[in-house]
Amino acid sequence: MQLAERLTRISVPQTIRMAKLSRELKAQGIDIVDLSIGEPDFDTPEHIREAAKKAIDEGYTHYTPVAGYADLKQAVAYKLQRDNGLEYTPEQIVVSTGAKQSIANAVLSIVNPGDEVIIPTPYWVTYSELVKLCQGVVKFVPCGIEDNYKITPERLEAAITPKTRLFMFSSPCNPTGSVYSHEELKGLAEVFEKHPEIFIISDEIYEYINYVAPHSSIASFGTLKDRTVIINGLSKGFAMTGWRLGYLAAPLEIAKACDMVQSQFTSATCSITQRCAITALRGPLDTAKEMVAAFRERRAFIYDALKNIPGLKVNEPDGAFYMFPNVSAFYGKSFEDSTVNNADDLCMYLLHKANVTVVSGKAFEQPECIRISYATSMDRIQEGMKRMKEWLGKLK
Repeated sequence: MQLAERLTRISVPQTIRMAKLSRELKAQGIDIVDLSIGEPDFDTPEHIREAAKKAIDEGYTHYTPVAGYADLKQAVAYKLQRDNGLEYTPEQIVVSTGAKQSIANAVLSIVNPGDEVIIPTPYWVTYSELVKLCQGVVKFVPCGIEDNYKITPERLEAAITPKTRLFMFSSPCNPTGSVYSHEELKGLAEVFEKHPEIFIISDEIYEYINYVAPHSSIASFGTLKDRTVIINGLSKGFAMTGWRLGYLAAPLEIAKACDMVQSQFTSATCSITQRCAITALRGPLDTAKEMVAAFRERRAFIYDALKNIPGLKVNEPDGAFYMFPNVSAFYGKSFEDSTVNNADDLCMYLLHKANVTVVSGKAFEQPECIRISYATSMDRIQEGMKRMKEWLGKLK
């Protein structure tokens, strides 16, 4: 059977692959410590769940406008003004089935074949795959642990060519947890001001999981709001991964294009989720703050634990719920029948020897690293760190 050629340009995300392997081993009765998953281990707050029940009882069970209910888009605009000081009209907002679809809508609306898209690495795996689907040209800019995995204005300027169409990044970042400060974003904004032809996709889905300062958006600088697409949603800050709701805020022309693209794929997202999203966005952030307090405690523990494993090089992230240590010191080492030549090998070694699931940095275009999620209970994190230290210590 011959399928579409475009399928050869994309691959299954390794994050999903490792989660699948973890589930399969657990089904066999093996005690797996899963440190690969990228979702909060908390339940959706009660007041949001109650809003969903109310929506069902009130009959919100029919098709909605493609871009979302008008009062939901007003709630998104309210949130953007309250939290970010940014003014958007409801017409500039498109609600989608998760932030991933919001990103897809934006990339499909902006990128033409041959357009260059700058992506600082490490990066979230879907960015490049969407660019490839559009037959765009991905231009990675490696950012190492010595830079806290963040691009500098100088490196951004050096990467720009006459073919550059789009810049994509996240802050806080998946997979590194890095957060761009206000001053760092200002430096990048000064570069973009010199290149008015470049669009920006700013993925801010981890906005509320921030340990250092109030969140800053690159759309707040100069004229960048007129060519920036802000991506956000409910999955991380409100522990609503399964509810599937993301949104974008963009210049009106891009928002209209995204509305049209979405109309041919999924149309609108779940009506019940949309109704409870209004409650989430307009309500207090107390539950998000409680989650962040728990994540902060876990971050402190896992950072100290990783620092005490010989061979790992680790920095302390400022957001999200990931650690991204450099593990290249283990390459070329062996234990019994296992030899570690790269991050993929190390992940499989930890999976089958230590029964710990992590994700290879190769998936994020950083092959010297692995991603470790601490979005799980403290006792599982402690057990995972114990196992990792033991089995990494066996590699000689």
